[in-house]
Amino acid sequence: MTKKSTDSPVIGVDLGGTKILAGVVDSNGSLLGQSKRPTKPSAGVDAVIDRMAKTVREAIEAAGLKLSDMAGLGTGAPGPLDPDKGVVLHTPNLPWVNVPLAKMLSERLEDLPVFIENDVNLGTYGECAFGAGVGAQDVVGIFVGTGLGGGLVLGGELRQGWRKACAEVGHMILLADGPVCGCGKRGCAEALASRTAIERDIWAGIKAGRESVIPELVKQESRERLTSGALAEAFRRGDPLVAEVLGKAQFYLGLLTASVVNFVDPEMVILGGGVVEALGESYLVPIRAVAYQFFINQDGAKDVAIVPAKLGDNAAVMGEAAWARMKLAKA
Repeated sequence: MTKKSTDSPVIGVDLGGTKILAGVVDSNGSLLGQSKRPTKPSAGVDAVIDRMAKTVREAIEAAGLKLSDMAGLGTGAPGPLDPDKGVVLHTPNLPWVNVPLAKMLSERLEDLPVFIENDVNLGTYGECAFGAGVGAQDVVGIFVGTGLGGGLVLGGELRQGWRKACAEVGHMILLADGPVCGCGKRGCAEALASRTAIERDIWAGIKAGRESVIPELVKQESRERLTSGALAEAFRRGDPLVAEVLGKAQFYLGLLTASVVNFVDPEMVILGGGVVEALGESYLVPIRAVAYQFFINQDGAKDVAIVPAKLGDNAAVMGEAAWARMKLAKA
């Protein structure tokens, strides 16, 4: 394919454990068209990448454009990966091992240039480029969804780390001998505060005889899994079991936030992802209180902003598009 101008539209594709979201973004950062579908990881690697390609083509069609109009594509996957080789090393929530995602997706899209990075790294990058972190130089992003991931921007640049595995905050150990995480270890932040962890603990409570509106809400949605929307509705209704489980998750998110602030000393921590977005500002209040309590440096503690993400579902897509445009400009 002929190399396009970096002013041409680019595509961001967010690959998560439960959904694939693609968006076409122009050089001004405007979202021109989108498409979304379930990931269905149980179908296998090839089927998921086929679904990614189909979602990309539908987003381009929604933008009123053609694949040949695109300059490139950026995509994020959860877990460690090698962005230079375009290989996903390991994704606990899919699960994949050593998958050459960039090559496989490019082949399905007429050899369109494809660049990959960790999904939450790019969610943080997107928030710094277009959302809550605009103007900030040192930012930590923590995104709570099916899993729990982080991203780190220092001096305005995305930090990848020596092994390209920077900011895996979801796998910081917060509770020795705690619940088993999807990564196989115990007591990770992801095993304590992600939607998967929250769902596990709610269903355990129901199985033990606790009353809850959750079964009713899940039935109404005709879903097998607990969604962030159902969780938010139960929280709004004052469901005691849900409030208790969420309270524990908030406490651990507060500890996690304090830990990363104590280590990095950023000017801002952005909290995002489906759970935070659905539950809103009230969910952040106890998280902030715990975090500020455990800052080792209490001088000007409240000057460290702990804020909700602004871009919602589009954070990763916008970051992926910005990442692709940056990589194309350097190529």
